[in-house]
Amino acid sequence: MLCCATWSFSQDGRILDVKIQGNKRLKTSFIKNLVRVKPGMELDSTMLNQDVERLKRLPSVSHAYFQVFSSIDGMHNVFYNVEENFTLIPFANVYTSTNDEFAFRVGLQEFNFLGRNITLGGFYQYDIFNSYGINIRAPYLFSNKLGMEVNYKDFTTQEPVFFEDTTADYRYNNKGFEVLGIYEPNFKNRFELGYSWFTEDYQYLFGFTSPEVPQQLNVDKSLFKLIYNYDNISYYYQYLSGFRSTLNFQYVISTDIQLPEFLIGFNDFVYFKRVGKKGNWANRLRLGLASNVDSPFAPFTVDNNLNIRGVGNTIDRGTGAIVLNTEYRHTWIDKDWFVLQSNIFIDGGSWRNPGGDFSDFGDDQNIRVYPGLGLRFIHKRIFNAVFRIDYGYGITKEASRGIVFGIGQYF
Repeated sequence: MLCCATWSFSQDGRILDVKIQGNKRLKTSFIKNLVRVKPGMELDSTMLNQDVERLKRLPSVSHAYFQVFSSIDGMHNVFYNVEENFTLIPFANVYTSTNDEFAFRVGLQEFNFLGRNITLGGFYQYDIFNSYGINIRAPYLFSNKLGMEVNYKDFTTQEPVFFEDTTADYRYNNKGFEVLGIYEPNFKNRFELGYSWFTEDYQYLFGFTSPEVPQQLNVDKSLFKLIYNYDNISYYYQYLSGFRSTLNFQYVISTDIQLPEFLIGFNDFVYFKRVGKKGNWANRLRLGLASNVDSPFAPFTVDNNLNIRGVGNTIDRGTGAIVLNTEYRHTWIDKDWFVLQSNIFIDGGSWRNPGGDFSDFGDDQNIRVYPGLGLRFIHKRIFNAVFRIDYGYGITKEASRGIVFGIGQYF
């Protein structure tokens, strides 16, 4: 689909003025500061298209396009037309499995606070224990390239700890602050550099014990984080096409040798392709490695709500991960504001055992494959208003099955 509604002109000449239309809550001054096209510049169709794609990536914008009107003296007026999303959004994730596990997360987020694309939100989670967190993210706080994010969380779950072919359950609490700087040098690239300080607390609940595995730990930690995001995805309402890569690298410093310092890095490769008029093929590949410490508290987890739909809540841990999610989404109903999609998916992955080697990825004890079916109920005028239901059924060794509910596409 062409972004331009009026293109009956030569690209020679300069821009006389840039105007914004259709915005209500989103500040005109913010949009003018964000787009690259400015009065006095030569007209450039590539830059116009990039501005439109950048606007469509904002949570507050459901669709955008440009128009150019030319005068006989070769001067051009550029109009950016914006269709806004409703941005005060509740969200919920609910997941169950055949092991009678039940957990949920609910929250509220405003994605266009002060009309400047600032995200302000919080969540409450119940997963045997209670957790909560708050977040503020302002990617264009200081300029159209520079912003920041601040997070606080008090997160508590019941976590299985795996050692000597047995398991024990611990009450795990993670409490702390995080601050990130955000730098977006151009249309497709973004860097985030952050630091967090937090406390991890493990309290033994039940299960097997070992003299080598402590039943209580309370450790102060620091974390340095680097995120690099390359985004070349085009958006047209619920349809996506293109490629995105997100690298997340972290260095964790610990004050206790029981939970030693470690490095962890993982990269998500995401690819979308339109299939006909109503289909969308979506793929995510995650490759991750961490310091290969032989510890029952390994950083990568196998979990319903993170990587494998239907597998259960934190059923295993590892120091390396290979996960592939692929699904075909088909639109059955597409009205002015409502979309009904179905999807067929396969989630699969494998993990490296703590202290193990790369051959662990081929061990059938570590491989999980879960095909499944799902539905998507989408509101086209509310950001991320995708209510999803997925049912995953394991076909590998000692597999389970389960339903995962949530807000937003799984990936």
